[in-house]
Amino acid sequence: QVQLVESGGGLVQPGGSLRLSCAASGSILSIDTMGWYRQAPGKQRELVASITGGGRTNYADSVKGRFTISRDNAKNTVYLQMNTLKPEDTAVYSCNWRRWSLESWGQGTQVTVSS
Repeated sequence: QVQLVESGGGLVQPGGSLRLSCAASGSILSIDTMGWYRQAPGKQRELVASITGGGRTNYADSVKGRFTISRDNAKNTVYLQMNTLKPEDTAVYSCNWRRWSLESWGQGTQVTVSS
């Protein structure tokens, strides 16, 4: 099982961009699925994007065309490039790792989109 640490969150104006990073303490293997989730105040946690070891990606409808998930197994890191940010993207973003029945979560990083 790996430990995950997110970084890259912060305050950004609407229309701006941020790049989140998720660094794993152990090795990310090609069989692992990595994902980014978010939770806004008063709302349930939702999947933002996921990527399999084969590079297959899945996005929430609300972020399609604006966000891009990628992974670098050599660096044990997963990224979330977020463009054209909207106030409704404000949330705590958490990284998720899954391998078979194993799962780990990062502590989360705050993203606030406001003018």
